[in-house]
This record gives sequence, C-alpha cells and structure tokens, in this order.
Amino acid sequence: MDIALDKVCELILRAREVDMKDGPTDPDSGSNPIDDGSTDVLTTDGGDSTEEQIREFIAGLNDDERHDLVAITWIGRGDFDAADWGEALRTAREREQGPTADYLLGIPNVGDLLDEGLAALGRSCV
Repeated sequence: MDIALDKVCELILRAREVDMKDGPTDPDSGSNPIDDGSTDVLTTDGGDSTEEQIREFIAGLNDDERHDLVAITWIGRGDFDAADWGEALRTAREREQGPTADYLLGIPNVGDLLDEGLAALGRSCV
C-alpha cells in the first residue's frame, strides 16, 4: 500500500461521522434542543463541515493513495480478496472517473468497508 495507515484510519473516523448523520428530522430546529430531545445532534445541516473536510482530505492525496483507498474499499466490500490486491489496485486505476471523494462518499458505510478492507489486508487502526 502506498497510503499510510494513519491516513486511512483518519478517513474511517470521518466517514463514520458522516454515515451516522441523517437528514433533517426536526422541522422546528430553532426551538430549544432540550425540549426537542436533542434531535438535531445527529442530523446534517449547512453548518456541518465533515463531508467537506473528507473531500479536501482525499483531494490532497496523490493518485496512488486515492487508488489504494478505492482498492481497500472494494476488498472490504468483497469485490476482491486481499490476495487480489494487485488486481484491485489495477482496476481502481483503470476505472477512475471523476473525483475519488464523490465515488467514496456515494458508497453507504464506506468507513466500515475501509475498516474491513484493512482487516482483510492484515492491518488495523487499533
């Protein structure tokens, strides 16, 4: 892998933050949060910059690192086995279309898939 383990782990944490959030559920979000049961805590709004931080983080990676992320995700999803790392990486290079951040953020539970991919490759964020 060309990407450092700590970079993948950072992305996993941030992606899980985005995955945990849901769309707006409180139509009266200007009211008292305690009275509303704090429903706004796990909802997305215009002030949440986590997704933008992920996009900037991924955009700051070089091509090899971005391809590694896609290959790790595919291994975590079961599209490839860990033994097929070279093929997964080659396929990630060949299929690249548009921003990697768009692709990865469009995958449900991408943080979990990255974590599972790392585990299959014998690596861990723990």
